[in-house]
Amino acid sequence: MTITFATLALLQAPGSGMLGPIFMYGAIFAIFYFILIRPQSKQRKEHDSLIRAVKKGDEVVTAGGVIGEIIHIRETPKADGSSTTPSLEDRITIKSGDSRLLIERGKIARIIKRETQPAAEG
Repeated sequence: MTITFATLALLQAPGSGMLGPIFMYGAIFAIFYFILIRPQSKQRKEHDSLIRAVKKGDEVVTAGGVIGEIIHIRETPKADGSSTTPSLEDRITIKSGDSRLLIERGKIARIIKRETQPAAEG
């Protein structure tokens, strides 16, 4: 015979009526956190780090479905004048067919192919 949360709540002493629902809500929140919230946050951080690491020559897909090769990256300076680091507002020029498009770095959905560094001759 298995004992469920509902059975435990019914078998509790009359003086501790609030402990059961509090425990149940806490358990439900923990389940939602570990199944939904935490993995989605981790995946978003990985995606952001990949997007910040794109460089000239990479082939990307935009959020609108346009496939193109990065030909230029213009980093936007910070408002406080500090050194420029890749941000999601940077402007990226991609070449798709005979067209050149200007997009924001944050609108890149995925990277298809990374530009490989040629082997050093020696």
